[in-house]
Amino acid sequence: MQRAHPLTVHSVPARLSDFPDWMYILRDCYDVYRRMPAGGSAKIRSHQRAVRERISRVIKSNPQMAMPEPQTKPVVAHLQRALNNGRGEKHAAFIHSIEAVCDRLVWQYGYEKVPRGLEKKYAYAEMAGPNGPVLTDEVILGLVLFAPGCTYPAHAHEGISESYFCLSGAVSENDQGVYAPGSLIFNPPEQLHRITVADTNPALLFYAWEGHREKLADQKMVFRRKPK
Repeated sequence: MQRAHPLTVHSVPARLSDFPDWMYILRDCYDVYRRMPAGGSAKIRSHQRAVRERISRVIKSNPQMAMPEPQTKPVVAHLQRALNNGRGEKHAAFIHSIEAVCDRLVWQYGYEKVPRGLEKKYAYAEMAGPNGPVLTDEVILGLVLFAPGCTYPAHAHEGISESYFCLSGAVSENDQGVYAPGSLIFNPPEQLHRITVADTNPALLFYAWEGHREKLADQKMVFRRKPK
């Protein structure tokens, strides 16, 4: 995965403040992680706070922006349905902010080898992180889109705490619960997790990764089998 190059506006580095739509994305994300309940979990509460603090630092630093050429993947054919389904939820403002930047997203797989069939049912788009568009090493924020009936194989993230916020659709992780819109899934570092999606609608999730800067900058995405 190549690192994105910063933009310039009239020979001056383009900054977050030059792109209000992306500023709204960060602010709405901050608000979601401030308002959502932690369910009494100290670990989840700590993660939510860490994400908010990192987003706050990104906004205050007014980072440079990078706008690679938009890229699409087959699953993006389900994006409009996913967005439509999310408009009636409490986080509708977040959905509208996402819609404003949809035509500028770089959808990708992130894996060198994608299991057969998954290339039509999955893709993600980074929104803030080492690859932009909001260039930062504080946190990685983005969207992941699953087609109906998708099974996302077991994988884990080294040294990174991850959360998924369900924007629309319904998913299950490790067959241990069903997560509907407004739900948060938390995965501590190295925890294997497998996601399945309902058969009738796509699922759109917002994700946040937080951890040491070097881990965020050089995270290897691989699928792993659970030890027998």
